[in-house]
Amino acid sequence: MAERLLVRALRGGKSTKIVTLNGKKITKMPSTLEKLPGLKTLDLQNNLIPKVCPEISTLTQLTALNLGNNLLEEVPEEMKYLTSLKKLHLFGNRIHRFASGACDGLKNLILLNLNNNLLTWIPEEVSRLKSLTCLSINHNQLASIPRQLCFLENLSELQLNYNQLICIPEEIKFLKMLQKLLLVRNNIDVLPEFQDLKLREFYCEGNPLFLKQPVSAVKQEEVWNLQELLAHGLSNVISSFFFCIPSAAAMGRTAGLYSTGAKTQNLSKLNDQSEV
Repeated sequence: MAERLLVRALRGGKSTKIVTLNGKKITKMPSTLEKLPGLKTLDLQNNLIPKVCPEISTLTQLTALNLGNNLLEEVPEEMKYLTSLKKLHLFGNRIHRFASGACDGLKNLILLNLNNNLLTWIPEEVSRLKSLTCLSINHNQLASIPRQLCFLENLSELQLNYNQLICIPEEIKFLKMLQKLLLVRNNIDVLPEFQDLKLREFYCEGNPLFLKQPVSAVKQEEVWNLQELLAHGLSNVISSFFFCIPSAAAMGRTAGLYSTGAKTQNLSKLNDQSEV
């Protein structure tokens, strides 16, 4: 079946724009792809491909490449020749490194998906992805991220859920376009100061977070008393019998939101009137 689809694509020659060979149990990337110089989209996800073929470097008009759920062990060096590439999906492989120079020619890349791999580090060369707007590296083994990543001036979405991060670089404050930051299930205990960011979504559940400086109330009535806490506790117990949403906030999320300057129902006054 895969061979038949490929033969049909080859007949189209330069006019062929899309090739989809999803889930065909392919064990080797077809070298005949070099005969499709006009190709725009190549979908080879859900196969058994361990590495890309050198001929892929001829696909200079390719804008979308999906190699998700294969057997790749590195971000291939050949990627640097795909100068028109805008979307690169490498999720669900065995990737644990970037090949030298892999980021060099990806000046037009806007989306890079590396979810569900084995990465323990990100090379400084990632800073060469100047057009990148979305970087997703969920479910890897990252212990840190390079400060150079924080100078991707167009980055608007950064997903780093389910890694082993212990801190976030102070330079993250320079990501002026960042609107969505996901840090769920890491080992982060302190967040840097990044109140200047214009975040619309920020998630940090499952981290041992604590505020760098305690919050002090100016007026006594702004402090929750034991009766109020008991009332909220009872409301959650009662609501649980009716499948309602509990009224209390998750502490991890509340701490994270406060650190970014967000105003929650219970911290709005404290944030306005306290010294932080």
